[in-house]
Amino acid sequence: MLLAATAAILSCDQQPSLKLIVAMAPLSISKMPIVLAMDQGLYEKHGLTVEMWMQPPGSNTVRVYADPLTRLWRATGINTPKAPDIFVDGATPMMVKLTENAGEVHRVAIGGTDCVVRAHIIARKGISSLQELKGKRIGVSAAYTTAGFKARLLAQRMSWDPVRDISIVSGISDIEPLLDGSVDAIVGYEEAYAHALRAGLPILADTSSWQEYVAGNSINVERDWLKDPGHREAAHRFLQATIEGIALYHNRPELTQEVMEKWYGIHDREFIRTLYSRGQWIPRKPYPCYEGYAKTMELYDSNEMRRYKPTDFYDDSLMRELDGEGFIDALYQGKVSSSNAHMPHVGDSEPR
Repeated sequence: MLLAATAAILSCDQQPSLKLIVAMAPLSISKMPIVLAMDQGLYEKHGLTVEMWMQPPGSNTVRVYADPLTRLWRATGINTPKAPDIFVDGATPMMVKLTENAGEVHRVAIGGTDCVVRAHIIARKGISSLQELKGKRIGVSAAYTTAGFKARLLAQRMSWDPVRDISIVSGISDIEPLLDGSVDAIVGYEEAYAHALRAGLPILADTSSWQEYVAGNSINVERDWLKDPGHREAAHRFLQATIEGIALYHNRPELTQEVMEKWYGIHDREFIRTLYSRGQWIPRKPYPCYEGYAKTMELYDSNEMRRYKPTDFYDDSLMRELDGEGFIDALYQGKVSSSNAHMPHVGDSEPR
């Protein structure tokens, strides 16, 4: 009876912890807010026990980040769930895979940290302009990824056919194939850009100047999963902690760089500062990537894609709740000065 009474008292003072399994694609700057939230105990602060499935940098093996007992159970493979509750990955790849692969699970984004096209077009030595890439090989991580999206976008901007006028080569994310001549250019992100600068490779374009949108790194769930009140509450808390992680990124650069060094395994402080500076675009209000869904449907047009409309790929109700409550603005009182404080995709108006 005493134990029961004590438990009842504690339950009145503390919100019950909810469990979530989260799978996150390989680390990038757009995922740093989630890494920060995990490292700084923000998920626990909001009453969540998060089990993270993630690939460490430089590894192709998914590692489980959780308490020791959970890690032991996952190592045995007994009763391991077939899928996580939340996928942190690009929404554009999920859209393309849904329309190209039978049996693909339909997920919706409840938030996004990467909605603006922002990669670099990096070339091998000897190429000095985008025009010279016609007929050449452009390396991307995979054709359906956000890098593949940007290769198609490049073709569209240059009035090229993405099949006849260029070759989009998969399996490439860093500069080595440029150095050995395997490809003529790559769509490169933060690390590739930093490596390219050191190697003296030509940077043909900073795609952020194109002012285009993509459905990039997003927090994705199954729509039916979100209908469950308990799941919805867990997703609400996950967004709260992630938004606080975004605030840490913008408000505490030194802490962020320390966490980057720890989780990315990079010990070159100048390199870390370069990576950090490339993340200033991360939106303080991580609404789903409204314009990015429409652009993805345009670039990957097909009979199957036309079965959907952009609103089939996101649910922004939780973000609107948090924003309406003033939760996000309170994190930046007296500190919002960067131009990305109110990005055009963050719900200032209805989706176009």
